[in-house]
Amino acid sequence: MSVPFLDLKTQHAELYPEIEKVVREAVLNAAFIGGASVNEFEKEFAAFCGTAHSVGVGSGTDALRFALTACGVKSGDEVITVPNTFIATTEAITQAGAAPVFVDIDPGTFNIDVDRIEEKITPKTKAIVPVHLYGQCADMDRILAIAKRRGLKVVEDACQAHGATYRGKMAGSMGDAAAFSFYPGKNLGACGEGGAITTSDDGVAAHSRMLRDHGQIKKYYHSIEGYNGRLDAIQAGILRVKLKRLGGWVKSRRKNAALYKDLLAGVEGISVQHEPDWAENAYHLFVIRVKGRDVLQERLSGMGVATALHYPVPLHLQDAYRHMGLRKGDFPVSEAAAEEILSLPMFPELTEEQIRYVVESIKKAL
Repeated sequence: MSVPFLDLKTQHAELYPEIEKVVREAVLNAAFIGGASVNEFEKEFAAFCGTAHSVGVGSGTDALRFALTACGVKSGDEVITVPNTFIATTEAITQAGAAPVFVDIDPGTFNIDVDRIEEKITPKTKAIVPVHLYGQCADMDRILAIAKRRGLKVVEDACQAHGATYRGKMAGSMGDAAAFSFYPGKNLGACGEGGAITTSDDGVAAHSRMLRDHGQIKKYYHSIEGYNGRLDAIQAGILRVKLKRLGGWVKSRRKNAALYKDLLAGVEGISVQHEPDWAENAYHLFVIRVKGRDVLQERLSGMGVATALHYPVPLHLQDAYRHMGLRKGDFPVSEAAAEEILSLPMFPELTEEQIRYVVESIKKAL
């Protein structure tokens, strides 16, 4: 048997008639930038997340950068986040003018270790960016309490957490703002690039709308310098088609994760991401932790099981951040996770037969 890591072809084959209609209407009406399709998607995604506003943008990186800027992050500021995330998290921080400050992670949840946040706060600290990694929310109540006590903004990196909840609240609804990515492989993915900012702060929403469109309030009237960071109408239309199914897809992901956990229970040397009682993981990724990860991955490939690495080099050890002067050993929990985490096949259409084959293959490989 061959099990793909991700199967977008099956999903899009089912949706093709609706996607074709979206593209056809956009072409026939010459409606490509902004307009009703984007406006309606923003309303629907805000309602899904439980926020007053959603601002469609060109990518998840745009979303995080604009959200930080709209929350007042500027040159000379510091923003606290984690080193075990995709580089877009820190790109957005530096492109907003600030410096990233890393905090190590909890070894069970792989999210930010809240107990270590306050020791990294300085007079320059402006914001905290908790990353809801792999689809599981960070411990937001404790993070928000720290932020309130220290006068900081909180911008959720929810780029992997579409449909995740924390104590019944949707990811993207708890901070001052949040950023989502609609990269094709995400729980809610476009057929190209896309992203969104969610917020219930009217000022953050208004500022974000200006930033995405060259600083315009209306055409050719520029209050500030901005960016070309708009969500196009075809992608918005496709996202509207998929958003109707997102809740069901997340349920399927959770069902698949539960089967993985059940089948992997008791397998020596394997551990999975801890899901606290207060979290409902949306399982953008299902990861295991195992020593000898690279050998296991190679053996699984030989058995027809596709896997992936998220993320094999933590950010503080990347060449792009060598100027920060950080070394191996500075964030030992993140470094150990980077060497041991393996992402298994996970998508809504994954079958029980495929999951059982993956687990049996792991047992044989071990």
